[in-house]
Amino acid sequence: METQFLQSFVSVVEAGSLAEAARRLDLTPAAIAARVRALEQDLGTPLVRRAGRHVKPTEAGLRMLERARLVLRDVRDLRASARDDAPLGELRVGVSVSALTGVMPPVLTQLYRRYPKLAVYVEPGTSSHLYHRMMGGHVDVAFIVQPQFALPKGYAWRTVAEEPLVVLAPHGSASRDAHALMAEQPFIRYDRAAWGGRLADRYLRQHGIRPRERLEIDGLMAIASMVREGLGVSLVPDWAPEWLDSIGIVRVPLLGPAPLRRMGIVWATQTPHAALAEAFVAATEAAMAMARPPGMP
Repeated sequence: METQFLQSFVSVVEAGSLAEAARRLDLTPAAIAARVRALEQDLGTPLVRRAGRHVKPTEAGLRMLERARLVLRDVRDLRASARDDAPLGELRVGVSVSALTGVMPPVLTQLYRRYPKLAVYVEPGTSSHLYHRMMGGHVDVAFIVQPQFALPKGYAWRTVAEEPLVVLAPHGSASRDAHALMAEQPFIRYDRAAWGGRLADRYLRQHGIRPRERLEIDGLMAIASMVREGLGVSLVPDWAPEWLDSIGIVRVPLLGPAPLRRMGIVWATQTPHAALAEAFVAATEAAMAMARPPGMP
């Protein structure tokens, strides 16, 4: 059985179409289809079926999907461990979307200084999604919002940043009262399905603020761009202050102590990749320390 055939099958199921799987693997849709057919012939059963313009796994395909992913990962680990001076295997990192552009580049710079040949796979997503990916063993370490519940045994947490909630408002609103802005201006709500969005929603309810809600969206950069265009104000974590200042919007502090969105790292402590996960934690702490303004603890 060719591992390339397994990779094509997994990519088709994850992408939902032959065309998208071909784009991700830099192949033609015909080549992807041929690989999947060869795998089906080898196993003696159909693995995918067409549903309109999409492709879905059959029951047999669903049964073998997770095992196929594990086989592919084991193969990548074997290849990585065979290289000179390479650490064991591939590190799979889940990263909250809001941390992809600001946090991850300096963290990976720190990590590659220690492990120049390290193989890293980065999976973006919401904190909730990545937490469950971690619990399912699909990622080794995840940079997410701190869960509001106790972690299971065998997992560790390290807080690396605390982001107070602020009101994002168009230029010229810096002198306005934060509560008045949220009550009077059109409101762009941070998605309540996101853990940070739940924190914002809890603050609104605790203070009896009923905003004139215009839309609800998951995506802090998208929210900031909409505020810049004058579509409304929003209550979000102060996740990228320098960038927010650079695009010409203001960050209005809340009245009194602001709730904090705690960003950090969760990882499994009893797995073959635990040492690499801890190296990622160390690289993150080093990168955050370098980015911290002088004089701050």
